[in-house]
Amino acid sequence: SGLATEIVLIDANHSRAEGEAMDLNHAVPLSQSTRIWAGSLADTAGALLTVITAGSAQKPGETRLDLAGRNVNILRSIIPDVVKFNPHGIILVAANPVDILTYAALKISGLPSNQVFGSGTILDTARFRYLLSQHFGVDPRSVHGYIIGEHGDSEVPVWSLANIAGMRLPVFCQQNNLSCQDQVLAEIFHQTRDAAYEIIQRKGATYYAIAVGLTKIAEAIIRDQNTVLSVSSLIDDYYGIGDVCFSLPSVVDRGGVERILKLELSDSELAGLQKSASLLRQLNRDLGL
Repeated sequence: SGLATEIVLIDANHSRAEGEAMDLNHAVPLSQSTRIWAGSLADTAGALLTVITAGSAQKPGETRLDLAGRNVNILRSIIPDVVKFNPHGIILVAANPVDILTYAALKISGLPSNQVFGSGTILDTARFRYLLSQHFGVDPRSVHGYIIGEHGDSEVPVWSLANIAGMRLPVFCQQNNLSCQDQVLAEIFHQTRDAAYEIIQRKGATYYAIAVGLTKIAEAIIRDQNTVLSVSSLIDDYYGIGDVCFSLPSVVDRGGVERILKLELSDSELAGLQKSASLLRQLNRDLGL
């Protein structure tokens, strides 16, 4: 994409990182000049951004708490050296459960909360906009709406603020003879929430959309764009909610999360957000965070 001048790939399997670097370097003559190599955390000194994708997948019969515990332990083996070699850089967590791991990374690192955040619901929001665009027959880039809260089963669609060209969905539907019935919208949300399960069932994992989402976050940081993105960060007194990491539309710039935007939510949306926070906070407690 031309965003970075240098990219260091780090993996517990160094040979795998070398292979990925070789493959990527062969694309450089066809794209943008970038130095890419397999290295160690010491090589990241001075890096503006460290993206952590390290984490294991959920095993058959394994609980969410089991998975979270294993991945928190992986972070404990990584984060101290990230901070040691790069105390002023930004840490972006892109492993699941992302909200729990973002909170863990923040606690383990001891860095300011603006420097440590997660990919959150950037992918859920993109899926939401895409599915709405398919239903309403417009370009996905012309649809505006957010999924907030947990990146997971308790996530919350902000129907009250979703719009096309500034027109709330009920008005857009009325003027264009389209259906905005509750069951239609509910099905769109269910497809949004469950998309990962459907993709994983068919191909094993999701790759492309989350990669583009991470590139979008990196671009906002590297180019200091003040872009509004639904990333997961530490929440402090948001309608009384605090001490938890989840996703809200946030302004992202070269310093990381510059500020979190306070949405005017409906009563049901706020209740959903509070439920999402409660579930995440309990899991944090269960993990001793």
